Amino acid sequence: MGDGTKVTIYGTRTCAHCTAARMLLTRKGVRFEDVVVTDDEERMAEMLERSGRRSVPQIFVGDAPIGGFDELCALDESGELDKLLAGSSGTQ
Repeated sequence: MGDGTKVTIYGTRTCAHCTAARMLLTRKGVRFEDVVVTDDEERMAEMLERSGRRSVPQIFVGDAPIGGFDELCALDESGELDKLLAGSSGTQ
């Protein structure tokens, strides 16, 4: 995919929805920043500040919060995810 749009997933290593979100983006060839918030108060605070939510995963395309795995899947199924990712770069 193109250059520019940064994708970030805040999650934990043991969260099934976090793993599924990583897998979906990897299958689509999207490079993403994987921020593990387990036992990392600073990164958890960053996630809370950006999303206003404590649940994981929290997924961002650019600076826009798209929500969790359910929202990611809904965007993918509707074709809107591809539009959002049109500017993201590389593969995982």
